[in-house]
Amino acid sequence: MSNWSVNHALARCAEIDGADSTIALRSVLALDTDAVARTAAVEENDGLLRGIPVLVKDNIEALGLPCTAGSFALHGVPVRADSTVAARLRRAGAVIIGAANLSEWANIRSTGSSSGWSAVGGLVGNPWALNHSAGGSSSGSGAAVAAGIVPMAVGTETDGSITCPAALNGVVGIKPTVGSIPTDGIVPVSGSQDTPGPLARTVDEAERMLAVLTDDVALLSRSQSVDVSSLSVGVVDAWRTGHAETDALFDEALQHVRKIADGVSASHMIATSDEVHNDEFTVLVHELRSDLDNYLAGRAVSGAPSSVQEVIEFNRANADKELQHFGQEIFEMAAQSNGRTAQEYVAARKRNLEWVQQHLDGALAAHHVLIAPAYMPAWKTDFASGHPPAGGAVTTPAAIAGLPIVTIPMGLVAGLPVALSLVAAKNSEAMLIALAKSLENSLGLVRDTDWRPRFARSAPL
Repeated sequence: MSNWSVNHALARCAEIDGADSTIALRSVLALDTDAVARTAAVEENDGLLRGIPVLVKDNIEALGLPCTAGSFALHGVPVRADSTVAARLRRAGAVIIGAANLSEWANIRSTGSSSGWSAVGGLVGNPWALNHSAGGSSSGSGAAVAAGIVPMAVGTETDGSITCPAALNGVVGIKPTVGSIPTDGIVPVSGSQDTPGPLARTVDEAERMLAVLTDDVALLSRSQSVDVSSLSVGVVDAWRTGHAETDALFDEALQHVRKIADGVSASHMIATSDEVHNDEFTVLVHELRSDLDNYLAGRAVSGAPSSVQEVIEFNRANADKELQHFGQEIFEMAAQSNGRTAQEYVAARKRNLEWVQQHLDGALAAHHVLIAPAYMPAWKTDFASGHPPAGGAVTTPAAIAGLPIVTIPMGLVAGLPVALSLVAAKNSEAMLIALAKSLENSLGLVRDTDWRPRFARSAPL
């Protein structure tokens, strides 16, 4: 990372990202002109990321940046202070040059949303094929890293929002154990499932950022001490994407896994049923009401929305900007709910946890790590039809249980990157990172000079 500089990042951003550039990637929503000074002002700088330019998703509070969650409802509402995430990055010497664009409100406003679009930031393009999705909801974080604007960025995940953009943009994503990184100053969806985490070009870089975000530098040495050859890896066929070329490439990647780990066999983990998905949705809707209401009330200034209901009313009054592509029916459901006090919420969360305890815990009792393909190749963005089914079966069980996921590229399908994901028990990041490093090295993609996006206008799908 020594070749990275703030000036390089800003020049790269101007070249490919702004609306006036020839590419207009729109991965960066805002820049902080005082970013270098803010890092220099930190008294005790431990230097783990010294001088490295980074982005934080625009739902994370950082001084000098807007933290709008992509919505004009929060446009101009000042942040209160650096979140713990921002403070830890600065303490490590990182320079937070800007806020990454995202799927507005982290993709929780509407069931018909198009990943990567926000009213404030516009539509993030995929640097491999600009008319294809950059994934949701940490779309700008993934696209900016893939495009070479910054070597690493912070995203957030509730269910798939780091894993998906990592996969679709051909970068590494780590969704850590829920609770291992504080979420103060982060616009919430679900307190039981939300977590920030790194997206980066390589596993090593993602690990370094994770060590900073978790305030756990010992992670770097713990991962080095893992004997990956002794790991038992369970292949979860129930989490395959259903996309023939992606799943075939995953089978090829498994040959590399078998060279690394001695115990690779089929897992008995079952598919996630509609009932489980429905319960998770109920949980998210109700936690959104309670958690976002609390956040908005704590940040609100005169004239700014202080509840989900007031955001709904703002959007209706500004429908030309906010509701031009899709609605806000999830927000409306949340506003009509009783939040965490509702009996249906309590029952749904209980059923979700019982399901993962019965099935996911059992699968992890048989294998140290579970492995599956992440998502199909990036789809063409279509505001009329929204987000299509695209795989991602690996994310929901881990989301409900709060487990870590590491996602790394495994190759190209029709010129677009696809990835595999590794899942393990809580606080098993060191083990996952060790296996991911070995697999990344065996696959050889990140050191391949051809593993770079070409900013094509379209892909031959």
